Amino acid sequence: MINIRPISDLRNKYPEIEDLVLNEDEAVYLTKNGYGSMVVMSLEKYSKLMSDLEYNEYIEHLLDEADKEAENPNTKYYTHEEMKQLARRIIDGK
Repeated sequence: MINIRPISDLRNKYPEIEDLVLNEDEAVYLTKNGYGSMVVMSLEKYSKLMSDLEYNEYIEHLLDEADKEAENPNTKYYTHEEMKQLARRIIDGK
């Protein structure tokens, strides 16, 4: 469940927020004057989020490279049958 709290809770109810963030492993969304202001989360959750983001950026880079390769008129494409034959030769050591 999403935890949305007024920013004053950070000062007035810090132990509750700390418990949610550290023990319940939840992010707490803080509002100021009814509008989103910031998010509080554990270092572990933040590290995982950044790691996932870096992984997604890496995958995006690989997909961009594949798109460039596909646009290259000199790119060799293999049929399904050709790939099976190539894989079989590699497996058989020929």
